[in-house]
This record gives sequence, C-alpha cells and structure tokens, in this order.
Amino acid sequence: MILLRPVTIDDLDQIYDLAGQTKTGLTTLPQDRKLLEHKILDSVKTFQYPPEKPGGESFFFVLEDTENKKLVGTSAIFNKVGGFEPFWTYEIKTVLKESKAVNVKKEVQYLQLKADHNGPSEIGTLFLIPEYRKGNNGRLLSLSRFMFIAQFPQYFEDIILAELRGVISEDGKTIFWEAVGAHFFDIPFEKADFMVMQDKSFIDDLMPKHPIYIPLLPKEAQIILGEVHADTRPAIRLLFQENFEKIPEIDIFEAGPIVTCEKKNIRTVKDSLIKTVSKIHAVSPGRVYMVANSNGLENFRVTYSSLIIEGDDVQLPADVCKTLNISKGDSVRIVPIRKEEKR
Repeated sequence: MILLRPVTIDDLDQIYDLAGQTKTGLTTLPQDRKLLEHKILDSVKTFQYPPEKPGGESFFFVLEDTENKKLVGTSAIFNKVGGFEPFWTYEIKTVLKESKAVNVKKEVQYLQLKADHNGPSEIGTLFLIPEYRKGNNGRLLSLSRFMFIAQFPQYFEDIILAELRGVISEDGKTIFWEAVGAHFFDIPFEKADFMVMQDKSFIDDLMPKHPIYIPLLPKEAQIILGEVHADTRPAIRLLFQENFEKIPEIDIFEAGPIVTCEKKNIRTVKDSLIKTVSKIHAVSPGRVYMVANSNGLENFRVTYSSLIIEGDDVQLPADVCKTLNISKGDSVRIVPIRKEEKR
C-alpha cells in the first residue's frame, strides 16, 4: 500500500537519494546531506513537542510504498512564514498614468518588493518520483497535508499559502531571474536558491526596493509572471480544486504564482468527517477515500481505499487497518480523494 507518514531520522539516506532526483526549483529539498538532516531533526522535534502557537516550525512527511519500504515522495507544512526572517514576495500593483498634453490615460503595472514578518502557514516540499506519478498517489501526497491540518488545526494559521515553481526556458534558464535577480546578485540562480535555505539576509541587502515597472522587463519575462512550470501544472490544478486562489504576489526569484485559501474553506478540511471503524473486512471497489488515523501527531498515518459508510461508522479492509495501525472501535478521518464533479 501507499502510506503517508511523518519523517524520521532513519529516512535520511532515502531522502538524500530523493533530493538527488529533483530538478532545480525545490528549495526545501536541498541536495545537501547536512541540511536535510537538520530539516528532518527539526521536524521530528516539532512532532514530539508541538508549539502552542505557530512559530515557523515544520512538519515533514514522506510517502512510502509499504510493500518494499521504499520512500517515493515528500511533502511538508511550515506552520508560519515570516518572523525574524521575512517572507519575501513581489506584489503586482497598478498605477494610473495620465497626460492631457498627449491625450494618454493608461494603467501601468509594477512590481513592489514586500517583506511579510507575520505571514500565514505554507505547504511545500512536494516531490514524487516519476514512476509513482499515477493513480491517486500524487493526490494522497498533496492532500494528506490538509488531512493533517483538519486533524490538528490549532498548530496552523487561519490562511494557508502555497508558492509554486515559475517558468523555466527550454534551455534551462530561469527567465525571471535572468531579467531581474541576476543583475543585482551576480551569482547563478541555483546558488541564490540554495542560499535561501541558510541565510535570507542577502535578499534584504541586494534586492531593489524601488518599484520595477513591468513594461520595462523583456517580453519573455512579462508573459510568465505568475505562471507555473510545466511540471507544476497538475499541482496547481489540484490546489484550485481545493478552493485555493491566486493572489497578486509572485516569487521573487522565479516569478511563480502564490495561491492561498482560508484553512476552514479548504475542500479536504471542511468535507472530511470523523467515523468509527465498525467492521474490518474486504470492501468492493468503489469511490476512493483518504483515510487518516487518530493516533496522535507522531503516529499520524494516511492512505487511500474504498470503504463502506453506515451513519457514523465505517467499514475498512484489513490491509488499510494494518497500514494505519488501527482496530475496530478506533476513530478515523475520511474524505473523498477526488472532488465530486457537478452534473
């Protein structure tokens, strides 16, 4: 079965291998063993000693194929962005320009650097190896984070944010970086992207504070503002189905879109239900649900399966119960893994 669970330090070797399979753009899964170990230990500490209120802690998850104990994906939730180190974005703003002398009146868009010291919670670190990008695996990897938020809402801000990868040219260049950032940092995009994981102060030191008028950018940079990388299109479509919406802000390096949703309005959060396991037996194939246990933070587990609902009770297959470490009489959280299509 495919299972999502919290990361442990024993996963370090496999996660390091996964990081080596990612392409440029997944800042939160660096190809650096020491940084990965630090990230894992931080997450383990958060699961063991959850904060009373969000303070920048991370919850790091892995997707495991239980048949071979192979890790096939990663995802995470950061319970707050901003703080001592701000969350940087470019706001897309509009100013009205008018001249009666030449009879011109037009709106001009510009980018304004924004530093948020009191931001929302953020989801990220989404990566699934290619051979597992099929069926419901990608949905489980992404949406299980919302099952976790539904189960433990007190650890997260009221707004959830996702920052998605921007467009990269066919020859591998980060178009927006070449148009803006490269002129101020004098380092390759890959190095700047890596440095963000260690010290963000260089952004405040070097990024221009004055507005950047969009019409002055190269055309190829203008048209990709707020657009996603081809590999990220499935991810943003899934977030739209979960009621996320674009906001007029973009990533400062890649110009990828930023989407947000109120925690209470996320489809998985508001539609998920608590049921009691009444029977454990074979279930005929039918609508597929995500199923999460209620065994606490460190033992949180999610998988997907067909099931039978009878009022406040649910009947589950034996392999699901074994995977989630649950028994008859235990509580589970369930939600359809796919949004019901309107007819």
